[in-house]
Order: sequence, then C-alpha cells, then structure tokens
Amino acid sequence: MASPRCGGAKVGTCTERLNARWMTGSISGSETMDRLDAMEMAVAAIDEGSLAAAARRFGRSAAAATRAIALLEEDAGETLLLRSTRGLRLTEAGERHAATWREVLDRLAELRKEQAPNVIGGTLVLTAPELFGRLKVAPVLEEFLEVHPAVQVRALLLNRMVDMVGEGVDVAIRLAHLQDSSLAAVKLGEVRQVICASPAYLARHGLPQEPAELSGHRCIGVGAEGNRELWTFRQKAGSARARSVQVRTQLSISSAGAGLDVALRGKGLVRALSYQVAGPLASGKLRRVLTSFEPRAVPVNMIFRPNPRPWSPVRAFVDHAVPVLRRELTQVAAVVDWLPAPQD
Repeated sequence: MASPRCGGAKVGTCTERLNARWMTGSISGSETMDRLDAMEMAVAAIDEGSLAAAARRFGRSAAAATRAIALLEEDAGETLLLRSTRGLRLTEAGERHAATWREVLDRLAELRKEQAPNVIGGTLVLTAPELFGRLKVAPVLEEFLEVHPAVQVRALLLNRMVDMVGEGVDVAIRLAHLQDSSLAAVKLGEVRQVICASPAYLARHGLPQEPAELSGHRCIGVGAEGNRELWTFRQKAGSARARSVQVRTQLSISSAGAGLDVALRGKGLVRALSYQVAGPLASGKLRRVLTSFEPRAVPVNMIFRPNPRPWSPVRAFVDHAVPVLRRELTQVAAVVDWLPAPQD
C-alpha cells in the first residue's frame, strides 16, 4: 500500500487526504499515524530547539525523534532540518514543510473538536507550587474547563515535592532542574530569584551594594527555615560561581504571598521568584536590589506521564496549557530583564 506522503504535498491536498482518512476511521493505519506522530515530533523539536527536548515531551527516546525526522525527510526527498551542537535549524525547504505540518495538525485538531467536542472526560490530578498555582495555573485551568466541561480537575497547590506515582498525580509543574526520570517533560520557561523592597523602604534605609550588607537591613524570611536563612547569590558580580549568605530575618513567614505583602508595606527586603513580583515591579511598587549578584535562572517544567492517549485529559491539558504558560513566563522575563535597577 502506498504511504500517504504529506511532506511535499500542498497543505490543502495533504489535510484533505488526512481528514478523509480520519473521518472514515482509516487514519488508525500505521502508515498514516507514523506520519502524524512524526509531524508532531518535528513541530515539537522546532519549538523546543532540540530533538532530545522534543523526545522528552512525548516520553520517547532521542533515537525515536531522529527516526521521525528521517521519515519526513524521506517523504520530502530533501533535507529539512540541520542538526549541530548549537541546536536545530530549518532549511528553506524545512520552513515550507513546517508550515504544512502545523496546518495539518491544527486542522485535524479542529476536525476532532467538530466531530466530538465533549469527548474528553475523566479526572485530571495536577500539582504546582502554591503561589505559582494561584497566579499562573488557576487562570489556565479555568479556561481549560470552559473548553472541556466533562473533565474534573483536582489541583494540589503544595510547596513540597510530590511523589507523582505514589500520590496519583498526572501533571506536575516544577520550578527546579529536572532529575533523570521516566516521565515526560516540557520546559515552560525560567524564573529568577530576586531581592526586592519598596521604594519607601529603600529611601529610609538605603541600597545594599553587596550581599554582606544585608546584615544591616531588615530582611523578611519566607518559608520554614526559621529566623536564619541562607540566601544564594553569585560569588561576585558577573561570576558563574554561587555562594550562600546567612541572613537573620526579624520576621519569618511561611507564606510567600504574605511575605510579599509585608515588603509592599515598606517593612523590609524580601527574596522572591520573578513571577511572584513581576506585577509590583512593573508598577513600581517594588524595586530590585543586588541585581548583579542574582543567581542563575531556575527552569520551570511541566512533567507528566509519557504517551498520554490523544483523548485523555492529560494530553488535552498539556496541549492547552503549555503555550499559555510559556507566553506568561516570557512576559515575566521581559518585565524583570528590562526594568532598570534602582540607583543611589
């Protein structure tokens, strides 16, 4: 049986062929699904910037991602992606084909919605850090449930590492470097650890120029470490090496949101993650200090069980949430990176 080659076909011809096969049920044929899977893998590789990252998104091996690209290039009869130590680059032909792949996948997604708009159901169990969940994930969940009213969501907003398998969690959002895992992962962006205070506090107490000067300031602790915390900084301005400075906090509070409220009222310096303070920084209610000593950014990842079924709430949520959260974190980075640091 001849394979349904879409690599070099016009978008309309390609999608009509695939749509017709999907409607008749024959899209489950291995040759068609192989190409759809390959298109998804290729688009993920372009978005992620590497085959390895695309493979992690689907819980597959890097070799499987390489085979997917090879299949599309065989269909097209030409090289589509150039791979090097610097990452991926689309050839001119690859640019054209990538547009076709995206439109094929978009049209099939639309067709599925038209044919069975409420087919996705079941329960989704999700976990995220408490404040990230409240500020960033909850609005995404509201939109998701509007689109998929048959899905039930149980959201665990916890400031601890959840055992996904042991606690029956489907999707986790983690602000940390990933450990080796059999779970699939998609990088959403990065956040940075920053030190902030209100303009009123800085006017009264001055700007610290070195981390060691924090001993002469009122510091607000956030977490369960008590009144002595270790705050991490670069060893010196521009250095890649990190160092920890012990800070004595007059007030230690377990809630990040409450700690920020105290800082907003002008009562001290607080250590926070950039997504937590992007709004107050943009409005001028808080100012960053010690910017040259800020440690390296922390990745934000969405982790989920590999190979979720196409009609599962896990797959639907990942597809819905990833672009939204990436856009949110890009906006946070823009606010933090482009705001000038306060001057003496």
